[in-house]
Amino acid sequence: MTAPRSLTVPPVLLAVVAILSVQFGNAIAGSLFSVVGPLGAAALRMTLAAAILCAVVHPRVRGWDRRTWAGVVALGVGLAGMNALIYLAIDRIPLGVAVTIELLGPLAVAVAGTRRWRDVTWVALAAIGVALLGLDGEAQLDLVGALLAAGAAAFWALYIVASAGLGPRARGVDGLGVAMVVAALLVAPWGASQAVGAVALDPLLLLAFAGVAIMTSAIPYALEFLALKRMPTRVFGVLSSLGPAVAALAGLIVLGQDLS
Repeated sequence: MTAPRSLTVPPVLLAVVAILSVQFGNAIAGSLFSVVGPLGAAALRMTLAAAILCAVVHPRVRGWDRRTWAGVVALGVGLAGMNALIYLAIDRIPLGVAVTIELLGPLAVAVAGTRRWRDVTWVALAAIGVALLGLDGEAQLDLVGALLAAGAAAFWALYIVASAGLGPRARGVDGLGVAMVVAALLVAPWGASQAVGAVALDPLLLLAFAGVAIMTSAIPYALEFLALKRMPTRVFGVLSSLGPAVAALAGLIVLGQDLS
């Protein structure tokens, strides 16, 4: 009698679930900006996500060499930049448009990582679809919000490259857990005053942002980290083009933002 095969979840499915989780979580966080502000929301999200992930994973760092630590720090910087800047962007422009611009990061990674015309064609089709979704000739797009989203795109590209490079050198999601701590340390000082003041007035905000942290950080980053171990970065970059469509849907359902 043969032993049953272990269930292996396809990396594409991991990435898709991560996209759904993070975009709806971002929409929920955006609904709380009026209470804690975008940087306060980012600080609460990253701090709670780091605490939750480390409590679950218990990262083991013994034996890491200097290159592994450098990769973890780079991953943490990418996480901090993409999360803080996209929240600042969402505060000024619709969620779907912000994520559309942010997608330039993974699309750039997809283009840089391919040498085949077939892959370039898929990237081009993804870019066209993103442009059709996010560009509205009748609307006045806030320039600062667009620039903040573009900055988030650059950090998203760093996150993808660092995550893919770190995977073989760190056990499981240990590297991600430590990187989340690095990200929280970078973001928290900028939003601590808003976050602490809001939580002091309404302690239930901690529960709300614990849920946001799980939806937008702990679950999706763990799934993406595992997916990137088994998926080329160019494929992940193209697959990320689902993000703006999901973000537009989440913005409509949660925030009432209607993209024409």
